[in-house]
Amino acid sequence: MTRSLPNGVLLAFYGDDFTGSTDAMEVTALAGLKTVLFTATPDDAALERFKDYPVVGIAGTARSKGPDWMEAHLPAVFERLAALQPRLIQYKVCSTFDSSPETGSIGKAIDIGCGVCEATWAPSIVGAPHLGRWQVFGNLFAATGGEHFRIDRHPSMSRHPVTPMTEGDLTRHLAKQTERAIVSIDVAMMASGHADAAADKALSEGSVAFIDVVHDASQEEAGRLVWQRANGKVFSASSSGLQYALVAHWRADGILSSRAPAFPPVAPVEKLLVLSGSCSVVTAQQIERAEKAGFASIRLDVLAAADPDRVAGEIERIGRDVRAAFEDHDGVLVYAARTVDDPAFANLQKEYGSDRETFTKAQDDIGLALGRLAADLVPRLDLRRIVVAGGDTAGRVLETVPVTALEVAHPLGKGAPICRCHGSKPAFDGLQVVLKGGQLGGPDLFVEALRGAEPAPNPRQ
Repeated sequence: MTRSLPNGVLLAFYGDDFTGSTDAMEVTALAGLKTVLFTATPDDAALERFKDYPVVGIAGTARSKGPDWMEAHLPAVFERLAALQPRLIQYKVCSTFDSSPETGSIGKAIDIGCGVCEATWAPSIVGAPHLGRWQVFGNLFAATGGEHFRIDRHPSMSRHPVTPMTEGDLTRHLAKQTERAIVSIDVAMMASGHADAAADKALSEGSVAFIDVVHDASQEEAGRLVWQRANGKVFSASSSGLQYALVAHWRADGILSSRAPAFPPVAPVEKLLVLSGSCSVVTAQQIERAEKAGFASIRLDVLAAADPDRVAGEIERIGRDVRAAFEDHDGVLVYAARTVDDPAFANLQKEYGSDRETFTKAQDDIGLALGRLAADLVPRLDLRRIVVAGGDTAGRVLETVPVTALEVAHPLGKGAPICRCHGSKPAFDGLQVVLKGGQLGGPDLFVEALRGAEPAPNPRQ
């Protein structure tokens, strides 16, 4: 008799930013599981439309919010997810785990989620080798530019403008955000056969349990440890490493086909608009490669975009420049800054950096300005595909345009698929969008989004 996954919702997740949410959606969708991502908490009618989907996500913006905002907004979201009666509920975090007690507190989210969902334990899987993330003995490592760094020595994440990572040991990092007990289930425990006992102890005590992932074997084992204890009372603050681990275990256990759906090559489009609020080195390299490939690039005046009295004029200027650029270019890129060393970023800090809340609002306003630009230009120019770079930026843009849900249309870059929009207006219903986290995607991602590409290698096949 053929074994299969149980019926109903297997995994329900809230993503603390939009790019991370599409990253999570990609993993299960490319494994052959119907997955939908809502851009806001769905009502009953929206859920009915996707009632046979085993993976349901809600994209959010908690990564850039403070604990008071979390207390006001997250309980209702978690209650909505819990009402789906999933085997697991996930608070999807970035694979760099950047957070602080004041901004994007993962510990605060765990405390709220475990309370609302009456969770008996809180496993956390952050390592995702496919994305260049590894966790070993509780320490997180990330790759960039062909090199590997502990996260507190990573050239971008150690200097993140809002939540710099100053600690590589995630148990120590998270301990600053919650009083809940935190343990680590490491590769040595897995190798010696003691991982199950450690997981059972964490479950009985309601602890947060970080589970190492450094290679295929530990990834599958991490998935097994979580799934075998998925009793409907699990709240997991994890990166898409959770999805990778679950898929690996389901396949090893024979309850999910190892044959993933085949995707055709990514077709080119006549025009592509890229909107970037990212300050990462990875995005800066992608911008440079796009410019060399013939993209026109237009710098957003960040001080004007963050000024309520000047933002309308700046949006009008940028819109005019974009329309003119499309007369001679098939790809146009609007960016706020290249990296944290960009003078624009320094000027923004000088003007709005007096306190964290003021600076965060300025960044939000820049993202909203880019969203207003998208809302105007997509229908005006009949754009059929756009790219948004930067996790917080993507959240602001998707909050501004009339898009209600997303599904994966094509794999493109690692963790940055082409998504198909469900929208309330014709110009946005069927629009394709790539939401790219700052650290994700190959150097030619923008060029491939315009001119087409063969499907990215699918590790789930």
